[in-house]
Amino acid sequence: MKQTFGKGLESLIPKKDNGDQGTGEIKQEPIFYIDIAKIKSNPYQPRRIFDQDGLKSLAESIKEHGILQPLLVSRIQKESDGVTEYQLVAGERRLLASKMAGLSQVPVIVRDPTEQEKLEIALIENIQREDLNPMEKAEAYKRLQSEFKLLQKDIAQMVGKSREAVANTMRLVDLPLEIKEGIKENKISEGHARAILALQDIQKQKDVFAQVVRNGLSVRDAESLVQKLNIWQPIKKQITAASKEMKNLEEEIRNIFGIKNIKLRIESGLPKLIVFFNSKKELENLLKKIK
Repeated sequence: MKQTFGKGLESLIPKKDNGDQGTGEIKQEPIFYIDIAKIKSNPYQPRRIFDQDGLKSLAESIKEHGILQPLLVSRIQKESDGVTEYQLVAGERRLLASKMAGLSQVPVIVRDPTEQEKLEIALIENIQREDLNPMEKAEAYKRLQSEFKLLQKDIAQMVGKSREAVANTMRLVDLPLEIKEGIKENKISEGHARAILALQDIQKQKDVFAQVVRNGLSVRDAESLVQKLNIWQPIKKQITAASKEMKNLEEEIRNIFGIKNIKLRIESGLPKLIVFFNSKKELENLLKKIK
């Protein structure tokens, strides 16, 4: 499978003309003006939520200055009537703002990237120019992994992140739907979400999410709450489930050493043996048996 990292991807993303009279990439390739109605949205676009105020601001800028950086599109040939349409590869915000500005045509560069390259370009464009929310990143990373069999280290190299950062973000897709929606709507941060992921029980995850939103808990508060749930609840269940076994072991130890006052408990998830001696002689007898 062809992979495009580093310069390979950079060569597919059109660069803004900064006025340099050298050999800029846009000057090497033809720019076409095509009807905006013929451009279909990028199905690989990871961003699902666009800031409307930001789009309005960009639309005003386009009205005044035009589109300074062409959109990147690929051709779609309709088999029925032979009409050529185009699929957007990069420039989703510019396309939406151009529609908002009332433009009928937009400047484009036509390329034919692979399906994997379309997703990579859309992902990198968003990360480099306007950050995606954590959930959109997680879903895009997961798609690169599942559809194109990329390793986490490959994705990390592609987006300029550490492998650990990519792995942590990808874990967000395992959260319940309502929590994932909460991340997209900025109700909680990625830090809150990672804290919640430390809980194995889905209902507890939902309960902590609700408390974070309702009480405006900080990430540290959420981590503290999760830690309490992880520490105390499992111990209580463990003691209940293993109480019979503990009693049997306690009786066996009592018989071996001949000491009545023995207590076997579980504290912080670990067994603890407590021995009470009625006399010094009883202690000495125990030491002899051990030796």
